[in-house]
Amino acid sequence: MTAPPPSSGSIANSAPMSILAYCASSILMTVTNKMVLSHFDFRMNFLLLSVQTTVAIVLLKVFKNAGLISFRRVDRTEAKKWFPISLTLVAMVYTGSKSLQYLSIPLYTIFKNLTIILIAYGEVLWFGSKVTPMMLLSFAFMVLSSVIAGWSDLKSFAPSDGVFFNIGYFWMGLNCFSSAGYVLYMRKRIKHFNFKDFDTVYYNNILSLPVMLILSLFLEGWTSGEFERTFSEDVRQALVVAMVLSGVSSFLISYGSAWCVRCTSSTTYSMVGALNKLPVAASGILFFGDPATAGNIFGILFGFIAGLLYSYSKTAQAQTNLALANGSALSKPLLPETTASSNPGDEALELTTPASLPNKSSVPPLYIPNPDGKVAD
Repeated sequence: MTAPPPSSGSIANSAPMSILAYCASSILMTVTNKMVLSHFDFRMNFLLLSVQTTVAIVLLKVFKNAGLISFRRVDRTEAKKWFPISLTLVAMVYTGSKSLQYLSIPLYTIFKNLTIILIAYGEVLWFGSKVTPMMLLSFAFMVLSSVIAGWSDLKSFAPSDGVFFNIGYFWMGLNCFSSAGYVLYMRKRIKHFNFKDFDTVYYNNILSLPVMLILSLFLEGWTSGEFERTFSEDVRQALVVAMVLSGVSSFLISYGSAWCVRCTSSTTYSMVGALNKLPVAASGILFFGDPATAGNIFGILFGFIAGLLYSYSKTAQAQTNLALANGSALSKPLLPETTASSNPGDEALELTTPASLPNKSSVPPLYIPNPDGKVAD
């Protein structure tokens, strides 16, 4: 009788610990970014993104030197072709940071769900994906949650304030479109480059860093005293620590996502992502004093239901596709007819596992593409 592997019960293979790590890293990333942008009145968003990108590159190098991961070196030809994707990433993370600067965490979380609708519509146009009735129902809940939360937020502005529109909604709209464009464009191009997971992460960070630094130098008032105001002596040390922590948290959510997928399943991961909207939104109420209004609460509730419905619909669709793939593979004869073959060149078919089935004996990658995790979940 063979004994079970000694590592089967270790923390590295613990499903509950992986789920906890994913949720904790997601909350940590949102809270640290909100703290930097709002608590310190930080307006140099490109500088913050540059720090996060630098921290990610350093961690990638450290893990590679330790033999934990591997990724290819930057090739000039590949870099030129991949550069437009990195520019889309810069637009996505910048608009995400600006919207988080002006919106509360519950509102940001609710409106971020609208990106799913744009991605689903783009998949229909570009990849011929199907939209199921369950998906349409989840989209309706997403829109409803955004309308409820947005209306409640707009009513909170008194006419005497002279404010009738929160600029955060403008940045949030741009973030939804740029996020959808980035995801769809990268999905369309990533197979062409044959990139592995950490190849994508490394290329995105190494190519976007110079762009962010240049934009920060030209657009964020380095010569007009903005840098001195931002890093004033009384907050300098705490601000630097918070910025580095935000960079570490953005990297941790990537690892936490991969850990959760490896120890559980894609179904569990998608459900955890839907459930995680509640603690992320609640963190804004607990740590930053965001108002717990009826609009926010009902918006979070409907957004939570929409996330569950969307996750369920995607899971059901994946299971249907897998069943069709299995049926197609099993319907083929194992051996061709030897007496009456219409194609003498045919060879015997082997019954193999469909490509969509995971190989339990192989070690899954430690990271799945999640590069929008720099600033926002």
